[in-house]
Amino acid sequence: MCGICGIINFDDKPVEAKKLLTMMSTMKHRGPDDEGTFVDIIDLSVAGHQPMIDEGGQYVIILNGEIYNYIELKQELVLRGYHFRSNSDTEVLLYSYIEWGIGCLSKLNGMFAFAVLNKKEKSLLLVRDRFGIKPLYYYQDNNSFIFCSEIPPILKVYNQSNEPDYQSLYDFLVFNRTDQSESTFFRNVSKVTHGSYIEIKDKKIEKRRWYELREMLTLPALQPEQYREMLSSSIGWHLRSDVPVGVCLSGGIDSSTITSFLYQKFNLKDFHTFSAVYRKGEKGDETEYINEYSSTLNNMSFTYPTAESLFDDQISLVRAHAEPFPTTAIYAQYKVMQLAHNKVKVLLDGQGADEQLAGYHYFFGYYFKELFERLRWIRLASEIRHYLKNHRSAYALKSFAYLYLPFGIGTGYKEKSCAINSAFINKVGKSSENVSSLISSKSLNDVLINHFEYKLEHLLKWEDRNSMWFSIESRVPFLDHRLVEATLSQHSDTVINKGNTKALLREAVKGVVPERIRTRKDKIGFQTPEDTWFRNDFYKDFIFDLLNSGSFKRRDLIDHNQAISQYKRHLNGKINISKDIWKWINLELWFQEFIDN
Repeated sequence: MCGICGIINFDDKPVEAKKLLTMMSTMKHRGPDDEGTFVDIIDLSVAGHQPMIDEGGQYVIILNGEIYNYIELKQELVLRGYHFRSNSDTEVLLYSYIEWGIGCLSKLNGMFAFAVLNKKEKSLLLVRDRFGIKPLYYYQDNNSFIFCSEIPPILKVYNQSNEPDYQSLYDFLVFNRTDQSESTFFRNVSKVTHGSYIEIKDKKIEKRRWYELREMLTLPALQPEQYREMLSSSIGWHLRSDVPVGVCLSGGIDSSTITSFLYQKFNLKDFHTFSAVYRKGEKGDETEYINEYSSTLNNMSFTYPTAESLFDDQISLVRAHAEPFPTTAIYAQYKVMQLAHNKVKVLLDGQGADEQLAGYHYFFGYYFKELFERLRWIRLASEIRHYLKNHRSAYALKSFAYLYLPFGIGTGYKEKSCAINSAFINKVGKSSENVSSLISSKSLNDVLINHFEYKLEHLLKWEDRNSMWFSIESRVPFLDHRLVEATLSQHSDTVINKGNTKALLREAVKGVVPERIRTRKDKIGFQTPEDTWFRNDFYKDFIFDLLNSGSFKRRDLIDHNQAISQYKRHLNGKINISKDIWKWINLELWFQEFIDN
């Protein structure tokens, strides 16, 4: 099941089935093939159908996601005397919970958000996977508790006015951060944090962590061939599916590794790949690297996002995500999922490798800081020299210097550059503690772990929204917890080496990934040429109208005079503030769609 929801009434009034059906219909896009409800009685006429109840009639479960090692768990449970009526991972999860209780969670390898109702004890357990691959939101008041895989279904039934969470808006505008705590952009809606569960019993709600990443990082050093075998094992489990599987292929080393493993290690020849590309020379275009596979793969599909298509899709995009997001790179992924919609049901994606293997160039700054403060100055000088030779950029040195600025100075600069209204700053006036924790990380390993705690989740949320909007299940083999724990246990020098990121991965896939991709020095990521898009004539008129609108001014979030001045400089090519421009557009459309209405 691709989406779950439920309602508990604390006042003992029966739950209205109509409300559940409303919630389900609101997220129909997540999985149109099947649906089921449980109020008091359940019909199990179809094997594997959800909600699912155990043979004794005490436990009811609903699962969003996949348990990849369900075959191995099922074998273990059969030896313990359990009998199965289906081949579904949901039934395996149900009996795993009955057998081991909360302890079953450490046995699971997968992406999941699930709920278990214990009818005898009148308790409900809500659980979310280790890294937050699958979402789970909730609303609570004195009378009820409502949970769901998405926010809009909760908004449909919770009988409250939709109010923005201003701290979330501040962190979004100033730091590009979302999803770093249990807060959402809606003041009354929260989320179950990753690696956590909520238990509801006797009208009491308890929140607990069941997974702590830092406690798992004690594994020995990995050789490249060991890393390769672990990654191969993960990809193999992620291929367990009864439906066609494809790959999001960007041209970078992460998605290319998955692609190469599929046809070299798993002997798959006819799988589909899906890519977003642009005109030659435009920012974000990786056609030349993607075409390294043109002589090998038979089913390569391409989408071509443009300013015009973004303009046409932007309302649908806002509705799909239901919360603001800070870059149109998310739109490129949206178009990839749309392209794949009628061809595959499951897509493999390289998400998570950057956070384990320091894929973003600002990670060099943290590595330099670590070397400097540990007095490893010879190594520091060598790495700086290699970086400048490889990349011909001072970006890493700027990142290094930025880490020594007082936090308030950096924050003030960002507030000014984003044209934040001073009244709004005074209203919120504080930065999230998680943002400062991320920036003040003491070493490369420390910041990588903090990314898993405070930053990775928003990328996973955006991937879930994009894929589920088109009824596609996106899987992320790099986030197999075995692989993550082993990789983050490694010494910093095996992650960054000789001015290159992802050193361990690069060595591990030698002879597997095309050499031109394996040795790439640049880092593009899922970018779009948004700076030129927002200089387009029709977008220019739209943006000026938006910035001058009464509703935009009334928000008191952005100083519209400063925003107009900065946008004019962008139009003249003096600066590139395309990310801020998108945030202004996205935020205003979000208010109109979800708050004003």
